[in-house]
Amino acid sequence: MENIIKKVLYTGVGFVAATTEKLQKAVDDLVERGKISEEEGKKVVDDVVKTSEYKKDEYEGRFRKLVDSTFSKLNLPKNDGQEKLEKRIKSLEIKVGLLAKEIEAQKKERKAAAKKKAADKDSK
Repeated sequence: MENIIKKVLYTGVGFVAATTEKLQKAVDDLVERGKISEEEGKKVVDDVVKTSEYKKDEYEGRFRKLVDSTFSKLNLPKNDGQEKLEKRIKSLEIKVGLLAKEIEAQKKERKAAAKKKAADKDSK
């Protein structure tokens, strides 16, 4: 589940990077057309980048709280709990497999015993 969280955070970082890139292009266009000076354009981009970096930790904290809250409401196991469950499931799968083999062997023994009994009955 933590991989999902990382992917969402990386997606957010990618979104910010793409937005910053588009902003830079828009500012460059405004500078080219003479609507703003190069210095003003640089200040706008720098302000947006600084603000997004400043807010990044805040947004990550909010996102982490939201995810933790959601997990606690869903009562899903955390990493160590998930690993324990996976080990337990694997152990149970092995036991079920062994039991299935044992049951199959018992069925074969019963069939063989029934055949032998029938053969003994026919030979008398």
